[in-house]
Amino acid sequence: MKISSIILRQIKMDLLHPFTTSVGTERDKDIILVEARSHSGQSGWGESVAIMEPIYNEETVRTNWHMMNDHLIPLLHQQDITHPDEVSERFKKIRGNYNAKAAIECAIWDLYAKENNLPLAQALGGVKNKIEVGVSVGIQSSHENILKQIDEYLQSGYKRIKIKIMPGWDIEILAMIRKKFPTIELMADANCAYTLDDIEHLKKLDQFHLMMIEQPLAHDDIIDHAKLQAQLDTPICLDESIHTYEDARKAIELGSCRIINLKIGRVGGLTESKKIHDLCTKHHIPMWCGGMLEAGIGRAHNLAITSLSQFTLPGDTAPSAHYWKRDIIKPEVAMNNGYIDIPEGPGIGFEPDLEYINELTVHKHVAVMK
Repeated sequence: MKISSIILRQIKMDLLHPFTTSVGTERDKDIILVEARSHSGQSGWGESVAIMEPIYNEETVRTNWHMMNDHLIPLLHQQDITHPDEVSERFKKIRGNYNAKAAIECAIWDLYAKENNLPLAQALGGVKNKIEVGVSVGIQSSHENILKQIDEYLQSGYKRIKIKIMPGWDIEILAMIRKKFPTIELMADANCAYTLDDIEHLKKLDQFHLMMIEQPLAHDDIIDHAKLQAQLDTPICLDESIHTYEDARKAIELGSCRIINLKIGRVGGLTESKKIHDLCTKHHIPMWCGGMLEAGIGRAHNLAITSLSQFTLPGDTAPSAHYWKRDIIKPEVAMNNGYIDIPEGPGIGFEPDLEYINELTVHKHVAVMK
């Protein structure tokens, strides 16, 4: 693969509805899109999941723009790339910055799949032709709103409901949900809102027969999660704590979790995602693909990785219309009775809507490869 240029575009999109978690509320999203062009005329696309403030992790849109332009893209000048796995090897000298690395690497994976006339899912080793879809429900102004929204989601066919929780918004709301919907697949996402001082409180979650509680403790912890998991019947799912294969290996060996949520941007790209997937397969750890309020390009990459066999639980890759009045791809990601079909076309299987992307673009930079 001979890359001729890499184009960065920062776009701004309004969310269809505000989304609130224990760390804040998002009403719109700035997104960096990466387009990798080859001398053959093909384009591969990636999307950074970084947000404007360092509240999910230490990265932001501005730091991603800097890291891509000043450190990561120059590493691709060295020689041609024969396989996307080589990208993560070149990026190893740069510590962290997983969102920035993933956006570029995903674009090159898309380009590679297109140049080989393969669906990205097939290039990654995927085995599914459709995936189950779950949905995430943010913290809201009233319990009644939550119950109404869940009912609407279930009527739409979603296979799993995820509720955001935090101290003061947990036991009571989960009890109400379980009373009205006693048999639904239900999980709780804490986004690091608790500590080990809350063990007795968190043990009360066992009564609700949840699929899992996601990341109840600190964003960088695997030790205390092991202590907590030993006290809970409810499986712990780790999210923010897992950035690499090594993080996943240590968490599994320590017993810090029984489930892993994989986010491509959080682990630095698709190559590392595959390695973590294979590790979870070996240890029989169920997986699912988390969401970061991606637009269509990031959503398409999530579909591709979820086609791998160990993604056995419904993920957060809801259809485009759940988040956006208009998405940046054609066709938009659509759901049918709780399932999304894996695209069969080359690469991500969706066409970026360049006219709309250009309307949304607030910054653009073209890096010509030497």
